[in-house]
Amino acid sequence: MSEHSGARPSSTLRTPEALIKHGLAEPETLSDLQALAEQFSIAIPPAFAALLKTRSSENSDSDCNADPIGLQVLPDARELATAPHERADPIGDDALSPVPGVVHRYEDRALLKPLLVCPLYCRFCFRREHVGPDGGLLDKAALERAFTWFETHPKVTEVILTGGDPLMLSPRRLKRIIRRLSGISHIQTLRLHSRVPLAMPERLTEELLDALETEKAFWLVIHANHASELTPEVRQALRRVQARAIPVLSQSVLLKGVNDTVESLESLLRALVQARVKPYYLHHLDAAPGTAHFHVPVEQGRSLLRQLRGRVTGLAWPTYVLDIPGGAGKVPIGPDYLLAEEQSLQPPSGTCKATDGEQFRKRRVQAADGQEHPFT
Repeated sequence: MSEHSGARPSSTLRTPEALIKHGLAEPETLSDLQALAEQFSIAIPPAFAALLKTRSSENSDSDCNADPIGLQVLPDARELATAPHERADPIGDDALSPVPGVVHRYEDRALLKPLLVCPLYCRFCFRREHVGPDGGLLDKAALERAFTWFETHPKVTEVILTGGDPLMLSPRRLKRIIRRLSGISHIQTLRLHSRVPLAMPERLTEELLDALETEKAFWLVIHANHASELTPEVRQALRRVQARAIPVLSQSVLLKGVNDTVESLESLLRALVQARVKPYYLHHLDAAPGTAHFHVPVEQGRSLLRQLRGRVTGLAWPTYVLDIPGGAGKVPIGPDYLLAEEQSLQPPSGTCKATDGEQFRKRRVQAADGQEHPFT
């Protein structure tokens, strides 16, 4: 198996033809790739493309399919198959959106999605049905409506900027959004979730970082799934953020073939801490269409964390969470250390209807019978 090619295209790869040209796909897969591109967007920026293994006489198909970076970003024909349990909106964002661009799931915090563009389109994304080159950019009127919603909901004290990727906004627009939110007295904390520092580190210019300036508590949460994503260029970009006294956390998704071994997960967590990034969440895969080939059983995830306890510092320990389908919210599903009868999952409010718990128990029984389902 050869190492990563290190070849870096001059611009973001967005078409099947571009992937084939750069040795990242075989010519005979063109028709499948074109069918995929009609349904799910492709974008691989130069920094990420440089990490990919090229398909050549030295690399067999199995070698390339084992590439933890390629698995995340290269289209795969398996995405054309939607499993029965997969949903276009797996965590129920749409039903919890009071106005365009806002999602309100928890009493004290809400999401603001100012755009639906990303620097890189991950093949496992739970918003893959919504993000893409069309942008979903909130215009001035839509943004004003969103700001008004926040102003009239005083129990909301935290705003999470997400999307899409907010760091794909122009510095001017991003600065305006952060200033406007900062001017709302009951908002105490701003959080921004982004893949840009890893996918497009050169975008973190001083001008863009100036746009993040606020007197409110401000946190940056990056998305990283494999240690090799934390290149020297990425670490330098993160240092520019940290030099602004902005704390950086990370979110990762547990993915088959990417980080589902003790060694790969340990390497990722250690690399994050070495980059002064606190691992925050390890997400169980959301059941988005065409993502079943990334699925890791819950018990395997729990076992991985159990094996890492005592092997890595507590600074590197993330909370393993499942976002209950339908909008009930995230629940921790990490390993237990007390001997107790296993209970069904309950949403954070503790007010889950009995039918929800019963549905989960039934799915666990199905798992015992060997049937496929989204949770185990």
